[in-house]
Amino acid sequence: MRKLLSLTGLLLIASSALHAAGPSAVASVDRSLWPDAITSPSSFDRASRAEILVFAHELWESEQLSDDALQTRLKLKELDRPAVDHMRSRYWLRLVANYRLASAGCSRDESFCAQAADETAFKKLAASFSLRTQDRYAAWLQADQAFHRTYLDELLRLASLFPRISSEVDTYSSRELSGNELGDRQFLLTFDDGPTRADGNTDKLLAVLHQQRLNATFFLLGQPLQARLQQTSAAELAGKYQGMCTGAHGWEHKSHSAWPEWQGSVERSIELVHASFPASYAPLFRPPYGQRRADSGAFFQAQGLRVALWNIDSQDWNSKVDADQVKQRVFALMLLWRHGVILFHDIHAKAQVAVPWLIEQTSGSGVQWIDCHGFPPS
Repeated sequence: MRKLLSLTGLLLIASSALHAAGPSAVASVDRSLWPDAITSPSSFDRASRAEILVFAHELWESEQLSDDALQTRLKLKELDRPAVDHMRSRYWLRLVANYRLASAGCSRDESFCAQAADETAFKKLAASFSLRTQDRYAAWLQADQAFHRTYLDELLRLASLFPRISSEVDTYSSRELSGNELGDRQFLLTFDDGPTRADGNTDKLLAVLHQQRLNATFFLLGQPLQARLQQTSAAELAGKYQGMCTGAHGWEHKSHSAWPEWQGSVERSIELVHASFPASYAPLFRPPYGQRRADSGAFFQAQGLRVALWNIDSQDWNSKVDADQVKQRVFALMLLWRHGVILFHDIHAKAQVAVPWLIEQTSGSGVQWIDCHGFPPS
């Protein structure tokens, strides 16, 4: 019988490896290696097909590894193969659906447009995907393969730890929101951990969003919000968040997995956010680190709240990546997943660089930055 790690040990792994220092390697890629301008829905689809095929090839290759080899690659003390296989099957379904969307309008002689009628055919296509070294996409492919191998490792590591250490990688019920509820090419911007003190990064980011005529959902922490309200009146602060949506992120940034007072943290933070921003309040709660108890659903439902996770992690909080790497990473994942909730942190400056660049890069591509007031879609 395999020796199971204790919950305490797993939580130490989560806090030290996953969240304090971040992944041992953060997936980032130079999108400038892609040789085509993305200025139309068809060019977005071409780039999307390419990202899907590269990730699918890496996913297929991971399935060829033995458990020991995969455990070593993911740097895990123990591999939960059924949990990993469960998420792999979910990814295959999403990839097939996304490839179908991205291929709907392309001709057989167009790049990355080989036909795949079903999941079996798509897996065969992914397994054999390659380019000639002289192909105009070859330099991009070499970099993109490394990106998606590292990104896949991020996901599979979380999958192996779930649900012993919960995260955004999966949901416990249909009441939990993941970003997969959105339609094709629809994306929602979200920001965690604020607000900062007056004139800090939160204020600067809000100014950027207002300038771009965008809104977003902000998941606020109770302690920094209480401190900010000692500097700035509730009315003035509400004015800064005007047009945005505000949910709660807990009273302090602490995992709920083994914290006896987690319910009080939710209640206190929701009460303060609602009282401070009645016009922008959204009944959404984002657990710190995405970690919540498997049996917490009834509590959130009784509070009239939905757990709001994400499916595109910018890693902007991570010291291993700079603002340029953050924006390139997010764009590649937008092309891969084709819809979703993007996680940024307004307490860091990187989003102030990444967001305007993403808006510019997706202009004319058919991407829709949705109004936060319409999330979740009815």
